[in-house]
Amino acid sequence: MATESSPVIQQVGRSPDVTNADVCNDMYHPDLESAATSLLRDRYGRSLQFRDLYSDSKAIIIFVRNFLCYTCKEYVEDLAKIPKSYLQAADVRLIVIGQSSYLHIQHFCDVTGYSHEIYVDTNRDIYCKLGMKKGESSGASGSPHVKSNIITGSIKSIWRAMESPAFDFQGDPAQQGGAVIVGPGM
Repeated sequence: MATESSPVIQQVGRSPDVTNADVCNDMYHPDLESAATSLLRDRYGRSLQFRDLYSDSKAIIIFVRNFLCYTCKEYVEDLAKIPKSYLQAADVRLIVIGQSSYLHIQHFCDVTGYSHEIYVDTNRDIYCKLGMKKGESSGASGSPHVKSNIITGSIKSIWRAMESPAFDFQGDPAQQGGAVIVGPGM
């Protein structure tokens, strides 16, 4: 049971009694405390610790699968439409984290129009410590943010890969994403 000082953490869509080798390091219970000191990089390659994102203010942190994922791109395009004034009025930061080289951040921001904070967890350390799954899902997302079907979305992803600064997968293509809402004291 969570105390007033500990965060409430729930991974939606998974049963706690499931053992799943598709979760990084075979973890189920997310470990925000151990993830706190993990390093991220910004668009210029500068390092900061994960906890720096939420130690002074509330933050909504979205972990995308990778920067070539068409569903992630379309979701981030919608996040880009959120006015900074709304976030400032709510006293919250909106942050996207990917799992590629920092060299891909600017191109991703250019194609999505995203101007809020964005970082990369190059080694997927935070993804793993927070217990995010690996592996593809064959079902449709059902998200209103996803506008492409699997065929056109995949073709667009391949095209973006060919246009990107470095032709690579821009992260582990099997890594799933997630979201956390955190703040001071967590």
